[in-house]
Amino acid sequence: MLATPTATTAACPLCGCHATRQHSRYTRILADLPCQGRIASLQVQARRFRCDNPRCPRRIFAERLPEVAPARARRTMRLADSQRRIGLALGGQAGARLATQLAMPVSGETLLRLIRVVTVEPPDPPRVLGIDEWAWRRGLRYGTILCDLERNRVIDLLPDRKAETVSAWLGRHPSVAIIARDRASVYAGGIRQGAPEAVEVADRWHLLRNVGDALRAAVQRHHRAVRAAAGAIATELAEAPADEPAAGTTKLAAEHQLHRDQRRAHYADMQRLHAAGVPPRLIAPGLGVSKRTVERWLAAGGEPQYRRARAIGCLARFATYLDRRWQEGCRNATALWREITGQGFTGSVRTVRRWTAARLAAQPVHPATQQARVAAAWPPPSHRRCAWLLGAAADEINPTERGFVERLTTTAPTLAAAADLAKRFAALIRSGDAAPLDEWLAAARHSELGGLAKGIARDLDAVRAGIVERWSTSPVEGQINRLKTIKRQMYGRAGHDLLRARMLAAA
Repeated sequence: MLATPTATTAACPLCGCHATRQHSRYTRILADLPCQGRIASLQVQARRFRCDNPRCPRRIFAERLPEVAPARARRTMRLADSQRRIGLALGGQAGARLATQLAMPVSGETLLRLIRVVTVEPPDPPRVLGIDEWAWRRGLRYGTILCDLERNRVIDLLPDRKAETVSAWLGRHPSVAIIARDRASVYAGGIRQGAPEAVEVADRWHLLRNVGDALRAAVQRHHRAVRAAAGAIATELAEAPADEPAAGTTKLAAEHQLHRDQRRAHYADMQRLHAAGVPPRLIAPGLGVSKRTVERWLAAGGEPQYRRARAIGCLARFATYLDRRWQEGCRNATALWREITGQGFTGSVRTVRRWTAARLAAQPVHPATQQARVAAAWPPPSHRRCAWLLGAAADEINPTERGFVERLTTTAPTLAAAADLAKRFAALIRSGDAAPLDEWLAAARHSELGGLAKGIARDLDAVRAGIVERWSTSPVEGQINRLKTIKRQMYGRAGHDLLRARMLAAA
């Protein structure tokens, strides 16, 4: 496409005087938006003019096309804007692949250059600020993200999490009146330096996380009591009657127990209906059994107890061989099955497995093996799981776990007191009333949660505000997830300028 400027004058880019004397012409080829899915370019017959200002050092200049393309550009402004939007959404290489499919070919490096020079409109002065850290490389290097909580948008991205950087940023934004943060001392120090008049709000989720960590540390200090309580529960379960399978039984045994429970429930329904005068022929359809089954169960006075027949008959021919191989130390049922199959056995491998299980059950158990079986019946919970059990309500855990908690709190009364304090603190955080906080601090100061109580006392105003105020860093966490997505989309190699440009453009 060929285009020619129609203006009769042009302004000198150095002095601004309008010139009318034309010196020459030249052709500018500008890449433009595609047409009908094809790559398009714009050929502009640009002109050179003579500057008539005698004091201007520039004698000849080329006319500018501010609405079409900047000086020395090789693409139109509208094409550059479209490619920049693709780069902001997808990054370098991925954006380049999409742009090529859309007939706007561009390299990934060019897209990154377009992102770096993007100008983002400055946001409105924030009043409520959310601040949190994000990881350049987890455990080694961190940055800081700042969000306007009233508008729920990212307003800046800082390359580190130093107190001096946060303080300098807050000094440039005096409109900030409320700041929601976690309990990191770095941000607390930066806020005190840069915005001493701002109200600090400790995030409630982080407070609950802190009390959970403190309770877990207390559990670690009582690991012997935890193992003793878990061992007692495991012993009880290992000694449980056979008709009440303990935790850790096989799936087959659990299915058998389920069938026994179903038969027991059916018989209870039969008794109830029979006592009400309902004949067996009407009881049977409701329970899904035959009339004869109802009559037989009622006559027997209970539901049938099925026992698995021992698979000795079909193995009788091979009993001598199996006994010899057993004495030689072969305990692998599959290997024994293969051997006797070659001798004419036609049964399944499960038959041999039942035989080996019976032989193992008949042998005396070594004390160490028995101790291992008892420990495996209910292994000690992890420190994190144990802390959760101590802080959970009674209706949230099963009877076995309730028994473990009772034994543990009886053995370690200081741990029981710490668990009670943790529950009280969680209820205090959720209540929205900060009045009982002083009483809780006084009770926790000399308990297993003493370290947490001292830390809260040092940050008391922020913790009070966190209980009362509605602000939190939850929206900031959501923006951090978006930032992680962008960072990983660029394979973790994007610098601060690229990440900041893409995050602010997305906001």
